[in-house]
Amino acid sequence: MAKTIHALQNDTVDAICWREYGRSSGIVEKVLEANPSLAAHGTFLPMGTKVILPDIETPEQIKQTIQLWD
Repeated sequence: MAKTIHALQNDTVDAICWREYGRSSGIVEKVLEANPSLAAHGTFLPMGTKVILPDIETPEQIKQTIQLWD
């Protein structure tokens, strides 16, 4: 189910994707497809702009750990 959020001050589509999905590569394009009017605002979205976030499968973030003493 798609989710709607509001842009924060000086927010960009890239920053929203990173904050909501944990990555932006390949996600920004899908968010712009779901919100065709966002590109007209330019790089920075006006504060309070509604942004529809489509359901996108994103892999879990896996942090690689290193054991110093194995």
